[in-house]
Amino acid sequence: MFVTLGEEIMLMSLDDGSGKARERMTAGWVVAGAFLLDLALAGRITAEDGRLRVVDAAPTGVRLLDGRLAAVAAWTEGRRTAKVAAWVTKDQSTAVRAAIDSLRERGLVTEERHRLLGLFPVRRYPEADGSVERELRARLTAAVLDGAEPDERTTGLIALLHGARLHRLAFPDLPRRQVEPRMAAIAEGQWAGEAVRQAIRTMQAAMVAVATTTAIAASSG
Repeated sequence: MFVTLGEEIMLMSLDDGSGKARERMTAGWVVAGAFLLDLALAGRITAEDGRLRVVDAAPTGVRLLDGRLAAVAAWTEGRRTAKVAAWVTKDQSTAVRAAIDSLRERGLVTEERHRLLGLFPVRRYPEADGSVERELRARLTAAVLDGAEPDERTTGLIALLHGARLHRLAFPDLPRRQVEPRMAAIAEGQWAGEAVRQAIRTMQAAMVAVATTTAIAASSG
């Protein structure tokens, strides 16, 4: 089963038992950025110098990615400056919804609905099939803890997690200091081609820009 990078981030964010999203806001930005990285890996977009551009609008054959590609193409059309950070900020809630819907449709999570205090509707997404997440975490463990050479998609995933400081999503039972150096080395290493490394750097920069802007807005408010 092919699972997109955005879905992988979402799987790690959702608590297996309660279905509640951990690191909800930051994970949302990373899900949006992860979809862009998957599209870059598929040769559909470029993300250079902080700018987003669609270079091939042909379908990827993955329905979830094709939906995200169509949304990016519509947003960038006619814009003189289409910044990755602006798209990630705009798209985070839609990207999260798309990722969760795909995971639910494929039977990896289930949806539970209830009302908080009997008034406010709440949705949770506990795990239904843990096989994909187990494979994902085994892949991360092999690369980060066991020193295995990661492929391009695993490199991109680790780089996004490291750039957003979401080390605990990947390794919830380990202190950050134990995994951060290796994750940084992978993010900055030569495991991916130059075009992919450029896309990864752009996504990381977008995560920092969005986090900084949000922190400033929160403090001034």
